[in-house]
Amino acid sequence: MLNRLRLITAGESHGPRLTAILEGMPAGLPIDLEALETMLARRQRGFGAGGRMKIERDRAVITAGAADGTTSGGPIALDIHNRDWASWKDRDIAAMTRPRPGHADLSATLKYGYNDLRHALERASARETAARVAAGALAVQLLAALGVRIGGHVRRIGRVDVAVADPGGDNDAGWHALLDHAHDDEMGAAVAGDAERFRAEVRAAIAARDTLGGIIEVVAVGLPPGLGSHVAWDRRLDARLAFAMASIPAMKGVEIGEGFGATAQMGSAVHDAIVLRDDGTIVRPTNRCGGLEGGISNGAPIVVRIAMKPIATTLVGLPTIDLRDGSAGATDYERSDICAVPRAVPIAEAMMALVLADAMLEKLGGDSLAELLSRLPGLRRARLADLAMRGEPWRFAYEDPT
Repeated sequence: MLNRLRLITAGESHGPRLTAILEGMPAGLPIDLEALETMLARRQRGFGAGGRMKIERDRAVITAGAADGTTSGGPIALDIHNRDWASWKDRDIAAMTRPRPGHADLSATLKYGYNDLRHALERASARETAARVAAGALAVQLLAALGVRIGGHVRRIGRVDVAVADPGGDNDAGWHALLDHAHDDEMGAAVAGDAERFRAEVRAAIAARDTLGGIIEVVAVGLPPGLGSHVAWDRRLDARLAFAMASIPAMKGVEIGEGFGATAQMGSAVHDAIVLRDDGTIVRPTNRCGGLEGGISNGAPIVVRIAMKPIATTLVGLPTIDLRDGSAGATDYERSDICAVPRAVPIAEAMMALVLADAMLEKLGGDSLAELLSRLPGLRRARLADLAMRGEPWRFAYEDPT
């Protein structure tokens, strides 16, 4: 659901490289390659990651769209070489005819008529998300230049729920402290001590030869109000964020703010009060709506949570059939993670950043970072003085259709 930006990725899980092309980025944004590679590295860390993470050391090479270390305004091309390609390029690949429950093996073969299931695996693999993270890292940098921070953390792995207290709609500093800790933590934990609880849960899954899912929370701090719109279904910012988050492999649920939890409460306990400060600023002491009302950002931090199912590739084979002859059997094991929840945090950050950068470009217009920055102070803020209420009766004055 991108309008000003366009992103396309290409490449297979075990092919020579992944490629991302990001079009629509403004000119003049300094590119921080170290920050880009840090975000890619975070996608590969975490106790419970599979053996491939010991092989790949992802590094994105920009081959177009940059000049003198800044974006040029043209499409940006990023290449990530697959080091594992060396062990695949000269070998015959064994036939794969037993579809794995929970994967795209069977559904993609029904759609495209493949004669081998690996054709589905190679593109459906979450390996593709490395290209999204590389592109999303540039969107993160654009938002940072506009005063917006994107960050995420792990709230749950398996049965271990470490849901942190919401700092509130008027406490950006509280969010920064949580996101700082999560950024540097191998398990993506926002609070000291929680990472070991996550590791213990992963150890239990390893012993059981099984896999784990969890919940990730992604936050945008510093976003101005007025992004998105209520006037058309496909312009609602919450809908665009939900689309982006659900596009990440293995994600099966999306909620904004209190989301599903709000369904068990009375309305008076769910909605955020509106308060006027002495300085004329309009604030919400709580942020149960997750920074979005009516499909529009309201100036509070945007808070999105996504539910990641347990990885479908398990060491213990799952019941399936062989598509060659219909015989019953068990799935063959393909190298995979035990738990990929910490690795998915930067992927979710990348997808949120792409959607919000797109929304900022819609709101501000302009073709260069300098233009965006010049227009940023002119955005309407949540101040009483910015809201000119006429305070008089009025009529629609439409012509009567009858």
